[in-house]
Amino acid sequence: MCALVATVAAPAGPERPARTARDRVTTVAAEAPAAPVTCTDPEASLRPGDAADGPAVRRIKSRGRLIAGVDQDSFRWGYRNPSTGELSGFDIDLTRAIAKDILGDADKVTFLAIPTSQRIPALEKGKVDLIARTMSITCDRIRQVAFSTAYFVAGQQILAPRGSSVTAFDDSLTGKKVCAAKGATAESKLRDQPHGARLVTVPNQLDCLVRLQLGQVDAVLTDNALGAGLAAQDPSVELVGKPFTTDPYGVAMNLRDVDLVRRVNKVLDDYRGGGDNSPWMRAYTKWLAADLKGITAPPVPKYRD
Repeated sequence: MCALVATVAAPAGPERPARTARDRVTTVAAEAPAAPVTCTDPEASLRPGDAADGPAVRRIKSRGRLIAGVDQDSFRWGYRNPSTGELSGFDIDLTRAIAKDILGDADKVTFLAIPTSQRIPALEKGKVDLIARTMSITCDRIRQVAFSTAYFVAGQQILAPRGSSVTAFDDSLTGKKVCAAKGATAESKLRDQPHGARLVTVPNQLDCLVRLQLGQVDAVLTDNALGAGLAAQDPSVELVGKPFTTDPYGVAMNLRDVDLVRRVNKVLDDYRGGGDNSPWMRAYTKWLAADLKGITAPPVPKYRD
């Protein structure tokens, strides 16, 4: 069975094994491409590879479990199913596919529920092997962590109560309190372009919905993919205006773990393959199609090597 560890600010986890001199010599050259010197196309990742296990994949195999940082509060993506008590969603299915490829068993994964603001620290400190948590690939982030190719593309959009005077990410926000998860793309967008709004930050997206329901904020800025899930949970709110950004989601890993990046990209290639019957399309139909209609195929991967 999959294990779940409760949300923590700095999740506990096994330390990375010390590297030998040989490991250091072997991996320095391989790790160089993980962080591009310049950023013109942040979603371009490393080409797939699984010919030989590198240090990160060996670490996971030696442990016998994949440690993944996920969400447990994002409906459709990563949430606790009330009927089973198990974590479920699009990101959870993808994480299990990675565990199955590396370890031969989709259940050999320990899930750590990570707040939005702790995703990068959890990777930098080696507390998790990867983060699969609706994490947008950006130029700022690729300097801190490595990403897989994009597995979904979302966009920032406003969530507001039905009948609200807030109509979009525009000057209708003037004088309003707008909620965003701390460390999320939405927070940086609101700081850059506040439109006269007052920013309120919280640990997770669901906390924004609660504040909106209590009347403590007037609107929420979030990815439309997450906003659609929030609206599905509470029909009294809706997405308004149109998405005004393009935000590709990627699986995030430590910059040192080049071999794991390539392995995850191989898993994603397999996940996308098969047309309408691909694992990606089956997961989309199961989890997302009801709220995010009209998507006919996964994102096309981009590579920089």
